[in-house]
Amino acid sequence: MAVTGERVFTSSEGFNPTWQRHVAGYALCERFLPSGRIVDLGCGVGHSYDRLAPRETVGVDLEPSALAGQARETVVADMRALPFADGELDGAIAVQSLEHVPDPERVLAEAARVLRPAGVAVFVTPNRLTFARPGEIIDPYHYVELDPSQLRALCEQRFEAVELWGIFGSPRYSQLVDADHAKLERLLRRDPLRLRRLLPRRLRQRLYDRRLARERAGPDPRAAAIGVDDFELRAEGLEAAHDLVAVCRLAG
Repeated sequence: MAVTGERVFTSSEGFNPTWQRHVAGYALCERFLPSGRIVDLGCGVGHSYDRLAPRETVGVDLEPSALAGQARETVVADMRALPFADGELDGAIAVQSLEHVPDPERVLAEAARVLRPAGVAVFVTPNRLTFARPGEIIDPYHYVELDPSQLRALCEQRFEAVELWGIFGSPRYSQLVDADHAKLERLLRRDPLRLRRLLPRRLRQRLYDRRLARERAGPDPRAAAIGVDDFELRAEGLEAAHDLVAVCRLAG
């Protein structure tokens, strides 16, 4: 698959920290999911569904090529219009996918619809306050970025109980993030009038992909050293979390 900012599909070279951050979303949130059948929303290449074993997972994604070759049931579908019956599933998880749709409330509505009573849905999404710039969505593949209060309010529209957690990185991971932010700020200072907002989304995506491929090409020992153990869940200080986790429960 081509390098894009939309999907994580390789742990090679400078892409490893992002890969491990996604894997951590599954590994750390597995504890919240019930046993049974779990839908994996916006699953991409399905790099970490084994972290949810022994549960049965069903991968859902819009892109057939991303689903090809996965050793589990997969369905080509929009996660805003799921091809499952009401109350068919025990749980749902969406790792780094909610931000890729302009109307995430539809994703939550569908997740709530397909869950059995007392079902659990887990949504992992970047923290708007720490991802790039709090006041501007820089990633052209993102339609929404949420802070803790916004994520809670969104989830409470469809679920009776919402618990928020944060995924935090180790000091060495945070150093890499800080370096990326510094490079981004240098780049954005070249456009003080924010004329980038006038560019078509597809063009901004191509430019973003080109920069991503250039900056993460080649060996990087610091990036290669990052693993799942560089991430942890905490319930406090969510404003500083790298990612936010909403654990959403229906009434039993």
